[in-house]
Amino acid sequence: MKKIWKYIAIILAAIFVDQLTKGTLLYLITGTVPLYGAAWDLVPVPYLMAYVCDIFNVVFTWNPGASFSMLRALGESAPLVIIIATGFIIGFITYYLFARAPKYERAPLALIVGGAIGNVIDRIRFGAVIDFLDFHVGGWHWPAFNVADMCIVIGVAWLIISVIIARRRCVRSVESNKNGK
Repeated sequence: MKKIWKYIAIILAAIFVDQLTKGTLLYLITGTVPLYGAAWDLVPVPYLMAYVCDIFNVVFTWNPGASFSMLRALGESAPLVIIIATGFIIGFITYYLFARAPKYERAPLALIVGGAIGNVIDRIRFGAVIDFLDFHVGGWHWPAFNVADMCIVIGVAWLIISVIIARRRCVRSVESNKNGK
């Protein structure tokens, strides 16, 4: 049971930092932190920019679609479809995390779950996700993202690396057992 709390703490930390950063941005723009409301009614201007340095701006944008604005074509039903689909994915990953995942997969999966929950909270509250980190080089801009997106991407990369390392260890172990016999 003690081991589970470590992963719950990772999930909660990811959610907390994500919601704190988004709430701070909303507060700076609107003077309040609304609990819910239609995204464009709360902040009707799609982009509010603050120059930070030559490669980074803080922007404010609503993302009604999935990652990188995918599924935007679904229109007004997109948030509901995405919430339901994401809920199933979060449920599956959480079950796997606590019931079946090997130790090396647990922390990355917890980070992924925390990030996904952070974005689902926005979708439930506003019908869209707040994105605000804008990196660019010259005229090339990476799509705006948020802390929850960072948690998901870092978690996926960490998971891939962990699986590769675990597989290599397993192969080495099998090879050394063959050579030792």
